[in-house]
Amino acid sequence: MATKITMPRLSDTMTEGTVATWLKKVGDTIKEGDIIAEIETDKATMEFESFNAGTLLYIGIKEGETAAVDSLLAIIGKEGEDISGLISGTATATEAKTDATPAPAESAPVATAEAPKSTELPKGVVVVTMPRLSDTMTEGTVATWLKKVGDEVKEGDILAEIETDKATMEFESFNAGTLLFIGINQGQSAPVDSVLAIIGPAGTDINGIAENYKKGGAASIAASAPEAHSVTPSAVEVPQTADGGRIFASPLAKQIAKDKGINLSQVKGSGENGRITKSDVENFTPSAAAPSQVVQPTTDNAQPAATVAKPFVPAGEKFSEEIKNSQMRKTIARRLAESKFTAPHYYLTIEVAMDEAMKSRAVINTVPDTKVSFNDMVVKACAMALKKHPQVNSQWKEEAMIINHHVNIGVAVAVEDGLVVPVLNFTDQMSLTQIGASVRDLAGKAKNKKLTPAEMDGSTFTVSNLGMFGIQSFTSIINQPNSAILSVGAIEEKPVVRNGQIVVGNTMTLTLACDHRTVDGATGAQFLQTLRIFLENPVTMLA
Repeated sequence: MATKITMPRLSDTMTEGTVATWLKKVGDTIKEGDIIAEIETDKATMEFESFNAGTLLYIGIKEGETAAVDSLLAIIGKEGEDISGLISGTATATEAKTDATPAPAESAPVATAEAPKSTELPKGVVVVTMPRLSDTMTEGTVATWLKKVGDEVKEGDILAEIETDKATMEFESFNAGTLLFIGINQGQSAPVDSVLAIIGPAGTDINGIAENYKKGGAASIAASAPEAHSVTPSAVEVPQTADGGRIFASPLAKQIAKDKGINLSQVKGSGENGRITKSDVENFTPSAAAPSQVVQPTTDNAQPAATVAKPFVPAGEKFSEEIKNSQMRKTIARRLAESKFTAPHYYLTIEVAMDEAMKSRAVINTVPDTKVSFNDMVVKACAMALKKHPQVNSQWKEEAMIINHHVNIGVAVAVEDGLVVPVLNFTDQMSLTQIGASVRDLAGKAKNKKLTPAEMDGSTFTVSNLGMFGIQSFTSIINQPNSAILSVGAIEEKPVVRNGQIVVGNTMTLTLACDHRTVDGATGAQFLQTLRIFLENPVTMLA
């Protein structure tokens, strides 16, 4: 009998995968242990090994395409075997076990459970739950509903915009039917796996379905997940018209427009409610821009727009306003509080002479198309010092201490809603120019809300720099599960003593916050001594 191979779950946070390369084609003979494809997950590109032998009869996900975990990937069976029923879903087959990493049920954004016969859903009805759109997401807020109860829903339609702890993301339906029920109203928050909506045939009686699901009753839940095209779900920058209005466009259309450098405000949408589709972008020419979207120049005689003045607050009157906390702000508050109150922090401070670093940077930046900042030099020096003091590059667990021999440095970046920490993987192997280019790229993505969860995952040490704001010194809260974080102050010109003489020098204050469970005082001090050597003599970083 033919065997169905489904998209495997290759990491505990994986909800979908992309077929990077097929190493076998339809008709090829497959042996147990053969590598049949390379699959890109949220963390890495991994080889996918077959546990079955036979002939590759069908490929369900083409090279470059993305699909949810458990989607039909391939069918292996006897040569010439009829598999038409398997493809259409009208026949059964042996299900190949493809999970390489067992994952707890709560790690998946949506789940499917087999319902007892007594509580089976009406035919064609699916329960859509709040998805897990990032590895740290525990709840989501419905920022906007783009459909209302009674609306027809097609596969690929954007149902809603969901605010996570890291970004606001479009949520796409994988199911077709009528929107019968909304479980989380606009502006409300709910935990992952809460009932978000119910979709099914128009007129279906769904009385009691949502209530039974909330009470733990089994329900046949069809996955409705973000973006099944080759565009990986990530923080989406919502485009706007010239007057600040929202532009509705599919994620694939946005990606194509970005790749082609097309301004979506000039594209006329042919979809529902003027939504811009893939074909609209592909068929767009600059001359096709809608006249209503052309901004007229202001003439000399034009009157300036009236400025809306803020309400006057008389002296002595109490005035305040309440601003709802975003998911990002809630997550920052929760994680920093957990770190501060669970990790016993202590702080070590040194002053570093930066005169030689300033000279070295000036020379490096004379090279065409090269731009290295002082922060890049600090990150590089930290990476090299961590290789010499791996105890600082550690992680505390109740049963054991984890010493990381790879160096992944997180760089704290301030954004409008808070703080994010993109990660430079294998930082010790990067040159100064590579560090500089990577930091600029990740910081740009962070400020445009385009960082993916994978780009913020896996740090082993963190650097936070407020020197550009003129801050002389400060202390930071450890970014767990790291054991330490370095706070970088501004470079100051001041009198210093060199060789018994008072001269003008340039110094920078560095403060290392350590978790005393993993890093003792002497260990932290030795790390800072090594860091000082690298920064005060940058040429030593080339050794």
